[in-house]
Amino acid sequence: MRLEVRDPTQSVDWDELVQTHPGAAFFHGAAWANVLRDTYQHVPFYIVAAQGAGVSGLLPLMEVRSLWTGNRGVALPFADECPPLESEAVNGRELFEKALEIGRERGWDHVECRGSSGFGRKEAPSVSFYAHTLDLSCGEPELFARLEGAARRGVRKARQEGLRFEMSRNLEGMRVFYRLHCRTRRKHGLPPQSFGFFRSICARILERDSGFIGLVYQGAEPLAALVFFYFGRRAIYKFGASNEKYLSLRANNLAMWEGIRWLANHGFRELNFGRTSLDNEGLRRYKMGWGTEERRLDYWCYDLRKNAFVRKHDRAGGWHNRVFRALPLPVCRWLGAGLYPHLS
Repeated sequence: MRLEVRDPTQSVDWDELVQTHPGAAFFHGAAWANVLRDTYQHVPFYIVAAQGAGVSGLLPLMEVRSLWTGNRGVALPFADECPPLESEAVNGRELFEKALEIGRERGWDHVECRGSSGFGRKEAPSVSFYAHTLDLSCGEPELFARLEGAARRGVRKARQEGLRFEMSRNLEGMRVFYRLHCRTRRKHGLPPQSFGFFRSICARILERDSGFIGLVYQGAEPLAALVFFYFGRRAIYKFGASNEKYLSLRANNLAMWEGIRWLANHGFRELNFGRTSLDNEGLRRYKMGWGTEERRLDYWCYDLRKNAFVRKHDRAGGWHNRVFRALPLPVCRWLGAGLYPHLS
């Protein structure tokens, strides 16, 4: 089957085409490519095997060019998981070989894929994470019954405290989220992405009814905010933030549960909770507490200079965490805006 390179940001029917494949999820659609191009000027190289009016195979790639961190193809920047779409007509190895061919032509240092079965290779993955997925098809009562005790108690406590849940898809809601997001990122010793990144998410995703922000308030005070995306019948929990002074009120629990309720009651069949570092046991337990199924998520990085798969490190933890925790918020935001174009 012939493999073609396409740009989803220039295709008005891209999402309809991709949704013909049963494995399609949010990051295979056009919205994320538009966000990355808007914010960082990354160039799409989406490898497609089309058959009739549908898609038999797809490997989304964005070209990242940086004088600091090198040139590369990534599937996909700032996506927790974006595996190739395969079928009997085309497999992941064929798609990946095409990606290497493009990379050599474009002068990339490496090609990275976030989520796959290994493209038929025997090498160990470059880095691994946990992934958690919640089956929403059982309905709201069963979903609540499946919660672990701590999660159920947290939802009930938040309600007893009189916390209020709201949904937003506009820029005002995104500004509320972003203020909490910056504080949460500094708490974890990480810089926030620029507000321009989230402005593009609002315009390209939320305002086009492909996601929402779940906000929890005590009176007029925002305590927690979660961001969800969806595509077809699949959803992903992408960002979470909260005011650490009010953690005892369990606003995060209420935001998550109300997001799950809304998705289940609107016909979505699964919710992906994103990736979790293997050594982050606290976050792992939190995600398991919502009744999710756990699996291993592998990333693969092929170094075109060495002609070999290479090992990488999980960059979530390290000396930089202590540095960012000590910096003022404006400085963290300024550094984040400068760093993230190179860290895609």
